[in-house]
Amino acid sequence: MCLFKLDSPLLLTFARQGVCLSKPQYSFLYRHAAPMGTTAKDEMNKFWAKNARLNRPMSPHITIYQWSVPMMMSITHRGTGVGLSGAISAFAVAALVLPGNYPYYLDLIHSLSIGPILIGLAKFGIAFPVSYHTYNGIRHLYWDVGKGFKIPEVYRTGYTVIGLSIITSIAIAMI
Repeated sequence: MCLFKLDSPLLLTFARQGVCLSKPQYSFLYRHAAPMGTTAKDEMNKFWAKNARLNRPMSPHITIYQWSVPMMMSITHRGTGVGLSGAISAFAVAALVLPGNYPYYLDLIHSLSIGPILIGLAKFGIAFPVSYHTYNGIRHLYWDVGKGFKIPEVYRTGYTVIGLSIITSIAIAMI
C-alpha cells in the first residue's frame, strides 16, 4: 500500500519509479508517525493517560518557583518593552487625533502647577523603563555573542543593569 496520493507531479514521478513508503527500505520514515485515524483529542487523551499511569506531575507553574533576580529581570524587560511600545503608540495616536500642538499641551501641564517633586517622579517614571530596557538589551546582546552565561556573571550583570538604570534615571529626572 502506498501512502502517497498521485495528485502532484513530483509524487507522480516518484510513484512511476516505484518509490512507496510501504517498502521496507522506507519504513524509517513513518515508524513514529501517528496513525491517520486518530484525532488531536485522542492523542491528547493518550498523553494524559500515560502521564497519569507513570505518575508524572503536571508541568510546573511560575508559582512554585523560587523567585530570582534573573527571573524578575526577564519579566521586567518584557514588561518595559511592551509598556514602551504601547506608550509610544498612544503618544503617536494622540498627536494625530488631539487638537492643538505640542507647545499647547506643554503649557497645559505647566498651568496645572504640579510641584517639582511630582514632576521629578514623572520624569523618573519615564526615564527608568527606557534606561532599564536599553541597558538590559545591551546585556542580551552580550549574551548573543555567547558570553556571560555563568551564574555569577548573570547576577553581576543583572545588578549592574539595575544600578545603572537607577543612576541614569535619577540623573535624567534632575535635569
